Amino acid sequence: MDLRRRLVGYLGALLGGLLVVAVAIHLHSLRGDLDAEVAASTHLVDILVAASQPGTSAEQVQALLRDAPLRHLSIEATAQAPAERSWLAALLAPEAARPTPRTVHIGGQTLYIAANPDSEIDERLDDTVRLCITLLLYSGATLLVAWWAAHRALSPVRELEAGLQRLARGEEAARLPAFALREFSRVAGAIDVLAAALGAARAAQRQLARQLIEVQEAERKTLARELHDEMGQTLTAIGITTAYLERHAGQLSGEQLAECARELRRDVRTSGLQLRAMLGQLRPHGLEAGGLAGALRELVGNWQQRETGIEFRLDLAGTLPALAEAASLALYRVVQEALTNVVRHSGARHCRVGIECRAAALLLCIEDDGQGLPADRPAHQGGLLGMVERLDMVGGRLQVAGGPGRGVQLQVSLPLQEEETKEEEQDDPHHSG
Repeated sequence: MDLRRRLVGYLGALLGGLLVVAVAIHLHSLRGDLDAEVAASTHLVDILVAASQPGTSAEQVQALLRDAPLRHLSIEATAQAPAERSWLAALLAPEAARPTPRTVHIGGQTLYIAANPDSEIDERLDDTVRLCITLLLYSGATLLVAWWAAHRALSPVRELEAGLQRLARGEEAARLPAFALREFSRVAGAIDVLAAALGAARAAQRQLARQLIEVQEAERKTLARELHDEMGQTLTAIGITTAYLERHAGQLSGEQLAECARELRRDVRTSGLQLRAMLGQLRPHGLEAGGLAGALRELVGNWQQRETGIEFRLDLAGTLPALAEAASLALYRVVQEALTNVVRHSGARHCRVGIECRAAALLLCIEDDGQGLPADRPAHQGGLLGMVERLDMVGGRLQVAGGPGRGVQLQVSLPLQEEETKEEEQDDPHHSG
């Protein structure tokens, strides 16, 4: 059952019950009016019969008139001045005059009979009071039942709020009960889906944090090994050469000094190349000046020179716009991580990196002809998760395609800002305003 039907059911039951009560009150009032009318008619007959009998005095008739009031009529045994009108009669009919009594001779009695509008007004006043009381009860009961029905129908909101608070505290599930109403069942289902997505996001966040720590430690280990194995040896050679010069400075000939100088220059140049290679691994040079294309050429060229058994190709369609430093670095790291994964895991023979501008967006495609991703592997995991996080920080999106035996295709879309698009159009010599 949905919320609308339940509320309509509650209000319908209330209206039906109140209608029964109103009919009962009306019937009770009608019965009272009938009893009063019959009693008044019977009393009028008694008065007329008593007045028509010989020997009945005016005092006896007056006593009968005082026993019970008559309805709609005013009967007196003696002539009297017209009574003052009630305030309600004066309000309802301010211009109407008091009806003139008619003289009726019955037997030996003289009766003065006149219409009595005050009796009808009193009856209508009583009916109005009963109607107002019925309406007040009706309205009060309606408000109470409506409040109770809304309170009862909306009570699952507290359970939904408690479930959301449990999710906010970091619990894995909202632990919501089963709801009878369709609307709240749908909301509970949406919250369960949200809880599952939130749990997956938290698990991915923890995995990414562990991965970042592992990558950081691996980079430190690699940097320490390269500093020790490569630059350390070069600096040791420089130190040996300079110590030899220091000990034999006065004994060396010009040719020997020139030879030592050439060795020092060679070692210094080697040290510079090693330092540049390590700096390139830590952060590519030239991205701050919009040199993404050059950095990608150097990256792909370095992989091509290595003995990996994979043929790498870079396709640049046109001139790339000058991206922001964060966007350029994110794209470079995505390509760097993707190529590393291709070499380590793909078993491919060819790998292509393509980048172009299309429809105010920069499109990057990295594809290989390797063994592809396993069928049971999550879409975003490990290095792919790091790519997604990097691209998300600069407004980009990553799509992964391919399967077992069909290689892997990574599609990256990075929206360009308006200024970057205008700059690209100004740099294009074939563009016409």
